[in-house]
Amino acid sequence: MITRTFSVQAVWVRGNVQQVDRGAEGLQMGQGLWRVARNQQLQQEGFSEQGYLPREPGRRMAAASGLAHAHHRKQAPAGIDLYHLLKTRKAKEQEGFINLEMLPPELSFTILSYLNATDLCLASCVWQDLANDELLWQGLCKSTWGHCSIYNKNPPLGFSFRRLYMQLDEGSLTFNANPDEGVNYFMSKGIIDDSPKEIAKFIFCTRTLNWKKLRIYLDERRDVLDDLVTLHNFRNQFLPNALREFFRHIHAPEERGEYLETLITKFSHRFCACNPDLMRELGLSPDAVYVLCYSLILLSIDLTSPHVKNKMSKREFIRNTRRAAQNISEDFVGHLYDNIYLIGHVAA
Repeated sequence: MITRTFSVQAVWVRGNVQQVDRGAEGLQMGQGLWRVARNQQLQQEGFSEQGYLPREPGRRMAAASGLAHAHHRKQAPAGIDLYHLLKTRKAKEQEGFINLEMLPPELSFTILSYLNATDLCLASCVWQDLANDELLWQGLCKSTWGHCSIYNKNPPLGFSFRRLYMQLDEGSLTFNANPDEGVNYFMSKGIIDDSPKEIAKFIFCTRTLNWKKLRIYLDERRDVLDDLVTLHNFRNQFLPNALREFFRHIHAPEERGEYLETLITKFSHRFCACNPDLMRELGLSPDAVYVLCYSLILLSIDLTSPHVKNKMSKREFIRNTRRAAQNISEDFVGHLYDNIYLIGHVAA
């Protein structure tokens, strides 16, 4: 009985050992098949277990060097050689920034022309001769302050556009604090001549002036306002669009009053002077244009204000406008209403 038990156990152990051996053989066979399939895939993609194997005849073969440096290299799952990637990145980091002095002057000036004044001053710490070039600072001056009387004069001895930029920036800040002191500063430095036309050109070509301070200044200097209005060209422009352009340069007051009436009157005469053929065709006069402009401003407030619940309809606008200004085409007045309804306020 004991002998049979030992024999049964022996058979059972041998069976398990054989199963383990067969399992190990199956595992080795599976690993071998996986390795063969993986090598075929890598060869198709141009890789091997040792490294990168480019298949193009004109490229460098990396198989031998891959064996020598295999412990330094790891293959990324997406087929990217990290060794070459890190090596290339380290080489680029050692190169550093491009030295603009090694480039042609035209290319260096083109690159620096995209900088503002602050960045250009910082660049002058590295490339002093390039960043201090007068052409760069002249471009900065004229792109910010389009017209100055000093541009059309012979520059005095020791003149510098970099110094002029600093003076223009200082004068603009002074103007935004006190308009009269700002204009006096420009005149004292010889930047603007003491002439209403020159002051108007400077204001027309400058976008750094505070519009609230500018409105106060123009209200006090009507002579400058007259020359500023004449600088606008409204030829072949639709009336609401021309009015928007006018109020972008000369901001309308927040409340109705004498100054607003003055602005609309000056605009009406200028619009008629720029479009004499259209005025004859439509039968409009400066007084009729004045009525239309005032109606457009009121309509803009009516359609855009959240406090107005009952908005004016197109029919009501046509009826009210034709009562104030006779001999005006209903189609023309209807187009005016559509423009305000679709585009928005004319004096925003």
